[in-house]
Amino acid sequence: MTKVPTLSRRAALAGAAALPLAAAAASTARAAAPLVGAGMSPFQRVKLGGFDVTTVLAGTRAVEGPHNIFGLNVDADTFGTVSAAARIPTDVSQFFFTPTVVNTGSELVLFDTGLSAEGTTAALAAAGYTPDQIDVVVLTHMHGDHIGGLMTGDAATFANARYVTGQAEFDAWSKTDNEGFNTKVKPLADKMTFLDDGGSVASGITAMAAFGHTPGHMAYMIESDSKQLVLGADFANHYVWSLANPDWEVKFDMDKTAAAVTRRRVLDMLAADAIPFVGYHMPWPAFGYVETAGDNFAYVPHSYQLML
Repeated sequence: MTKVPTLSRRAALAGAAALPLAAAAASTARAAAPLVGAGMSPFQRVKLGGFDVTTVLAGTRAVEGPHNIFGLNVDADTFGTVSAAARIPTDVSQFFFTPTVVNTGSELVLFDTGLSAEGTTAALAAAGYTPDQIDVVVLTHMHGDHIGGLMTGDAATFANARYVTGQAEFDAWSKTDNEGFNTKVKPLADKMTFLDDGGSVASGITAMAAFGHTPGHMAYMIESDSKQLVLGADFANHYVWSLANPDWEVKFDMDKTAAAVTRRRVLDMLAADAIPFVGYHMPWPAFGYVETAGDNFAYVPHSYQLML
């Protein structure tokens, strides 16, 4: 009879110990996946009654020196204490630029057009939309990061769209010699409809005066099947340094006193009625809620409430 060889306990343990080393050697022989850094999806879509509401990330960038932009009327210690409590740095901030698309079932409505046509159309494509599908373009106000995508060269980016904006906003910028307004907005003026507070863009979309950030800045109430969502545009430009502290002055607010009054009014409504909102510069994907926090407010990011 042939004798079957056996392993000693010591040999067996040595072999077992060698297995992880062999696996590690095999792993290092393969090419490692490259480091690619932080990333995010270019769109987020939720349901609001019978509507689809899609935020599209038209751009994002880091901006240094945020205290030169936010909290102009508070000292460095206060700015630092508030920032530390929110676990965000004081030397740099991440900016987000977030147009929104509302599909009412009969019209595709785009709110604001981002910094450039290229960035906005790329984000729209990721969300499954093409520029020629946009039926209505709504301009909340005329700052460059909201009108930048209106034109591609000398041609309208959204060739089949009609355009809607606030009468007070258009009139105010018409009196200036602003290059962005002259090259992006004026060429489309004959296709524009102008509205005031309470004006209707389409069924279920109503203008809400939110003046201060600019002379005729508008927010919009979106309503479908008894569900509501506010497109807040730039009534608050940062979730801590503006929304949570509405009396802090913001560099880009053209009338800082009026902007602070508007912030408190809109935030009071959102908190009291538990209405979700989209903020153009809120942390991506820009959907959130507002809660009261003493005399101020707190931003609560959307989780899955609008997916159900």
